[in-house]
Amino acid sequence: MLTKTSFQGKLTKTDDLFIPFIVAGDPSPELTIEFALRLQEAGADVLELGIPYSDPLADGPTIQRAAKRALKNDMSLTKAIKLVPQLRRAGVEIPVVIFTYFNPVLQLGYQRFFELLDENGAEGVLIPDLPYEESEEIRKLAADRNVEFISLVAPNSDTRIKQIAEDAKGFLYCVSTLGVTGERNDMSADVLTFIKKVKEHSSVPVAVGFGISTNQHVKLVREHADGVIIGSKIIRLIEDKLEELENGAEAEALDRFYQEVHELVK
Repeated sequence: MLTKTSFQGKLTKTDDLFIPFIVAGDPSPELTIEFALRLQEAGADVLELGIPYSDPLADGPTIQRAAKRALKNDMSLTKAIKLVPQLRRAGVEIPVVIFTYFNPVLQLGYQRFFELLDENGAEGVLIPDLPYEESEEIRKLAADRNVEFISLVAPNSDTRIKQIAEDAKGFLYCVSTLGVTGERNDMSADVLTFIKKVKEHSSVPVAVGFGISTNQHVKLVREHADGVIIGSKIIRLIEDKLEELENGAEAEALDRFYQEVHELVK
């Protein structure tokens, strides 16, 4: 078993959090590690490590393409979890949250899933298509293994907001808009009211995701929430460098990725 520090023990702060999302195995397992390192250098506080899935209900086209590239590399839930110790050996020290849909967990089996998380030192898990009302068993298994079960709360959660927020562990993923992930040009003013309502009930940091794609978005969210979650924009920055990576310009591509992420979240 890989020795691990608690999720909260690895967080150096509880506000202005930067939580990027990448897909395990995109564009290769080795480069997943390199991109994770650059994200940490650019200020990432938590890493969401996405599991490629053939039917990603919440993902927009950018993340779907990343999942297809990873699946071509034979990436799976088990292989992605076993990537965590490799991330650690390479120097990734921030908490790693496994972001997976429910069906791969069901196929693997709850017990085996949490055994793997524990054995490989993953600090958290997030399952976007598992309703809160149906998550009691998994939340208990997570607690038994000292793994934080990250909850999501959306604008249409209504009367459930209080319960979800009060039970949240690690951080609370606040979905800024309904629909699938993806970059957007603007954010609704209603999001700010929603964030305020969520923060009233949460004892853990509230981080906002879905559609965060510019430095202006980041600054706006930071005025009202404890952190930003950025997925599609990060994936697109990786996607833009595929040709360079294929042509042997790996160092240059990784350096440019770091600079772009730094500019995005500074």
